[in-house]
Amino acid sequence: MARIFPDGWDTLRLSGGARREVETLALLKATLADTYTVYHGVHWTKLRSGFAVFGEADFIVVSPSGRLTVIEQKSGLLEETENGLVKTYAAKPKNVAAQISRTVAGLHSRLTAAFGSNTYRIEELLYCPDYQVRNRAIAGVNPSRIVDASQRDKLAGIIEAMMPEDEVPLPSRDQIHGFLANELSLVPDAGAMIGQAAKLVTRVSDGLASWARCIEFQPFRLRVVGTAGSGKTQLAIRVLEDAARMRLRALYVCYNRPLADHVRRIAPQGVTTMSFHQLCEAVATRAGVKVDFNDARAFGSLEQAFLSGKTSEDLQFDVIIVDEGQDFIQAWVEPLERLLKAGGRWWWLEDPMQNLYRREAIVLPGWVEVRATSNYRSPRDIVRFLGQLTSTPTAIEAASPFDGSDIGVISYPGASALQATRDALAEVLALGFRPQDIAVLTFQGREKSVFPVLDQLGKHRLRSFTGNYDAAGTPLYRDGEILFDSVFRFKGQCAPCVILTEIDFEVLDEVALRRLFVGVTRATMKLMLVMSERAAGEVMGRL
Repeated sequence: MARIFPDGWDTLRLSGGARREVETLALLKATLADTYTVYHGVHWTKLRSGFAVFGEADFIVVSPSGRLTVIEQKSGLLEETENGLVKTYAAKPKNVAAQISRTVAGLHSRLTAAFGSNTYRIEELLYCPDYQVRNRAIAGVNPSRIVDASQRDKLAGIIEAMMPEDEVPLPSRDQIHGFLANELSLVPDAGAMIGQAAKLVTRVSDGLASWARCIEFQPFRLRVVGTAGSGKTQLAIRVLEDAARMRLRALYVCYNRPLADHVRRIAPQGVTTMSFHQLCEAVATRAGVKVDFNDARAFGSLEQAFLSGKTSEDLQFDVIIVDEGQDFIQAWVEPLERLLKAGGRWWWLEDPMQNLYRREAIVLPGWVEVRATSNYRSPRDIVRFLGQLTSTPTAIEAASPFDGSDIGVISYPGASALQATRDALAEVLALGFRPQDIAVLTFQGREKSVFPVLDQLGKHRLRSFTGNYDAAGTPLYRDGEILFDSVFRFKGQCAPCVILTEIDFEVLDEVALRRLFVGVTRATMKLMLVMSERAAGEVMGRL
């Protein structure tokens, strides 16, 4: 019985391709001799070079001599073309032989750097548990290294024949397991990697939160123009923690209620966290103004109460943070300043590329301004994708430690994206993402989307804003496993896996580009784009 690393795989409850890989692990464990070791879900990192590639090899089997076999598993149907075997992902065909070659070349590079050349040996094997290859001669892979559906029960025997137990040990044998255990990031599924990714991205993006807080001048008015994923939220939380530690009264205010609710959950106790209209309501309440939140004019009435209301002593703060400042308008600046105590510190955080409401830029005379152009949150291929969509050089820099997330694209005919979104959801679930790690975001506003009225998508219930508020002005949500929202409401937040759906436009103009920018930069690991055929034509024409 073979040894399997990491353990815990037999407790996973997965579907799709991920489930098939767990079945393969069970087969290898039961049929390989106990002198063989299987590493699965192998994700090797190149953090010294500033990025990482994950998802490159399905399994690596180590023989008693220290020889390695890289197994590339292709579940489901394949296509036999004149250019070799092809697997289609999200309507994009990928050559299987080319994928295997890249995987093996990458591992060769890492092993040579670790042990030197001629100290190890790597074999390759293509495993197709659901497909029988008809013409092996044109598959693009050595025919003797293909195990298809007709040979599933012979998989272990073929591996043992390739790497016999009685081989002479290789020079790297005693170090190879340490290499795989220590140099590689071993995780059994996407869900296990999510925690590691979040910690790593938080750590590398903490730079803004560190150096910006070291700036000193009087009066303290600091404007931070930071791109998506540059660490503005980390900066805001650190400033709030500083205030709480010094027992100063601090206010965090942003335009979007979902972002305010999110920050409230992670902010230290004792600070005040509000959306702008919650702040307006606080001023209105003190002035005796009552507002019906189900009235379409409610928010306008709140804004007017804020502009004309007097500031009470309990709404005076030592520190004020305005987040998502591009959503604010000039008329709100002076009333906000009335909330700041004499000698107080005022932070203004914004990203002009996320100005979805097309508002005029705020003028802040005399403020010190700093810029942060590095995106630490989104995988590098997502940032490169954004750069290809604009004809002018993008100011955003790819700084995430992750690359190769493989952006998925599904296009749909006609007006409804519903079935295509179901397909996208099925694909990311098969990759191992849990429902709670997925956010389905509509490119359109809620009023133009077909999703707000749905209770579920596929087999999973949707957690979405009903459009209504309780008497206290709190948004009411449906219960569900998978979050649904619009790019407008989800600004400032992120999710491991984002399905950006209902992407539709005739021309990829500045308005459409900004919505795409906001939507795609919410993803920290995986992005799926569900686009109309005309929008897909516009986007693909830029790539």
